[in-house]
Amino acid sequence: MKKYIMLFIAFVCFSTINAQTTVEKIKSKKLNETRDIQLYIPEGYSEDKVYPIIVVLDAHYLFETVVSNSRYYSYWDEMPECIVVGVNQYKTEDRARDCMYADASGLPTEKGTKFFEFIGMELIPFVEKNYNTANFKMIVGHDLTANFSNYYLFKEVPLFDAYINLSPYFAPKMEGRIATRLEEFETKKFYYLATADEDTKKAAKRIRGLNESLSGLKNENIFYYYDDFTEANHNSLAVQAIPRAMSKIFTIYRPISVKEYKEKITELKTSPYLYLMDKYKTIKELFGFEKRVSVNDFMAIYSAVRKSKINNEDLKLLAKLGKKEYPDTSLFHFFMGEYYEKTGKPKKALRMYQNGFSMNAIDFITKDLMLDKADKIKQDFGW
Repeated sequence: MKKYIMLFIAFVCFSTINAQTTVEKIKSKKLNETRDIQLYIPEGYSEDKVYPIIVVLDAHYLFETVVSNSRYYSYWDEMPECIVVGVNQYKTEDRARDCMYADASGLPTEKGTKFFEFIGMELIPFVEKNYNTANFKMIVGHDLTANFSNYYLFKEVPLFDAYINLSPYFAPKMEGRIATRLEEFETKKFYYLATADEDTKKAAKRIRGLNESLSGLKNENIFYYYDDFTEANHNSLAVQAIPRAMSKIFTIYRPISVKEYKEKITELKTSPYLYLMDKYKTIKELFGFEKRVSVNDFMAIYSAVRKSKINNEDLKLLAKLGKKEYPDTSLFHFFMGEYYEKTGKPKKALRMYQNGFSMNAIDFITKDLMLDKADKIKQDFGW
């Protein structure tokens, strides 16, 4: 019975993804042919927001996995909602021609050069013309297409900010070129590499060799991640690697976790509020848009401020931020009320709690709490 329930859930999830996915036919001047493109637009797509782009090569078998993980992580606010565009490469011979390179130089040649231009000069512009897109772009590929994705690293201004390499079949000289190029970047880039115990031997050897080189990277602009899966082969590693890669690449985007709170925030020698501002400034710099400060993060920083007992001004700053981010809630009044209490201004604190009673509740800050806070001040001062 359990097996049938799981199959039913999988079918429903697949059907939901399909409902949000369209298949487009793009007539390419670069390739002189028409290509099938799968396009996923987030369910809540809004003209008021911008969306990172994820390009999926080998989309005929990788697309659903990328979309599923994108939907899952964005649902929990662990990555931004993304537009996913996939290039179908059904036939082995067509796929090989798309990724063609010269054996001597290891660089794209013939149709490989045209396919390279198709992605950058036709596919991406097609998405950008029709949808609101952020500056942040990611590319995902597997063996031949993973190798191909690395060619974008060598442009003076790379097209992509994040690269997910699933068991790449490297062209000649590729490992050395990647290691050298990643040391040169003056802008932030994400690079993920994966192999497995049962990967093809030649690929695994070269991938592990590259990992040894990249393990010594000294460029602080590069966020490098590597996985060597113990129970996977060349094909099955993809379904494990894609969620791992997304989780790591979007670590900074996630709400503050218990681990982050314990290991970083509680050890701060500076203001918790400044930590919060730095976190969201980094998100904007990396992904090209402002993220609304999550309620989770407000409460994590509030907890840190309370424990520090010396950062009363942080309460005032949190209050102003709360008014900006959640203006219809009692967040501003609660933080300001506590600020006035701690700075010896009970009448102002009482007024804040009373005014906050008429606002919408948020997290643990309910109408009852605001009333209790006001009543306690009255009792303490005999008002």
